[in-house]
Amino acid sequence: MSQLSNRQSYIKTVSYTSLALIAFAANSVICRLALKDQAIDPGMFTSIRLSSGAAVLIVLVLLSKEGKHKKSKGSWLSAAMLFLYAAAFSYAYVSLETGIGALIIFGVVQITMIASSLISGYRMNSLEWMGVVMALAGFLYLLLPGASAPSLNGFLLMTLSGIGWGMYSLRGKKSEHPLVDTAYNFLRALPFLILLFYLLFQERNYSTKGLLLALLSGIVTSGLGYTIWYMAIRGLNSIQASIVQLLVPVLAAIGGILFIGEAISLRLIGASSMILGGILLLILKRKKVQI
Repeated sequence: MSQLSNRQSYIKTVSYTSLALIAFAANSVICRLALKDQAIDPGMFTSIRLSSGAAVLIVLVLLSKEGKHKKSKGSWLSAAMLFLYAAAFSYAYVSLETGIGALIIFGVVQITMIASSLISGYRMNSLEWMGVVMALAGFLYLLLPGASAPSLNGFLLMTLSGIGWGMYSLRGKKSEHPLVDTAYNFLRALPFLILLFYLLFQERNYSTKGLLLALLSGIVTSGLGYTIWYMAIRGLNSIQASIVQLLVPVLAAIGGILFIGEAISLRLIGASSMILGGILLLILKRKKVQI
């Protein structure tokens, strides 16, 4: 019975992890698909994504056992970081291709977490510093002037998005009831959305296609996707959880090819190899990985 139980647990972990990674990559594809042809403006996309995500998460909380934990209600700082991630993510994908955007945000998230460890007193060895240098060199190579270079504004916005998500993830590390905290963080982000709506009132633009894509991102790939990820990481240690996320930029690039018709440049392949290779070197060498 024990072997059967372990096998079932393993299959669940693999299934949940696969679905979560697809959801993460799909967020990039959906956002780019909605914004590339201006089917919806970035502010509206962000607002619908977070508000619909909040709605589905609250429903999940009410249906789960975690809903009984009334003291767990997230925080305003976490909500601000969630908003920064989502808003900058949307505005960045106006000009960035899917694979490049996913590569930038994934790399920045990992670097943000590593920087947090250094600030907390962690000391890296020479091989780990080599990994950092390799990853940073990959970013510099990505930004070299040329036809396939991403826009500077898009790069900076996605960097801000990565910092926001990295800080949000770090703050969520100590959460005892992540589903509840996530739901309340989504709710707390709503006032920021109202402010965004007010400031960019005259820029609102949307179509049926854009609204449907924003709802798909909010309800399925964000709300349900994050919940599935929390279910997945119960069966993964921190190193495994970090390594499997290396697949997200790859999956996003494939999605961009299949659904948007984007091409993979030699620059993207080279930069991906350097950035992801450097981060992988860091992950494998560290005794404890901050995720």
